[in-house]
Amino acid sequence: MTDILFLAEILVAVLLIIGAAFTLIGSYGLLKLDQPMKRLHAPTKASTLGVGSLLLAAMIHAFATGDGSLHEMLVMAFLFVTAPISGNFIAKVHLHRQRGGAELPAPPEEETWATYAEK
Repeated sequence: MTDILFLAEILVAVLLIIGAAFTLIGSYGLLKLDQPMKRLHAPTKASTLGVGSLLLAAMIHAFATGDGSLHEMLVMAFLFVTAPISGNFIAKVHLHRQRGGAELPAPPEEETWATYAEK
């Protein structure tokens, strides 16, 4: 019985590290990328995988300790359904505003207002 718990703890630790890495990469991409279409990829791809990995680690830990519930699975299903759809809607709005002739507001004069720029 302890071997199974030990393997579950190793798997949970690996999933936590992978989830933290993806979430960190996604948040860094959100800060670093400057255009809206480029910015969509960081939170919708990397952060979704990161949060999904963290929730999978929580599910494995809950079932290994006997406190299992399906709340994490419902959150993960909701996340994997809504994040790509919301990213698609944001991209469509950006493309329609670009093609429709509507002028996009000019960015502020300051270069670092929404991006991380090293000087």
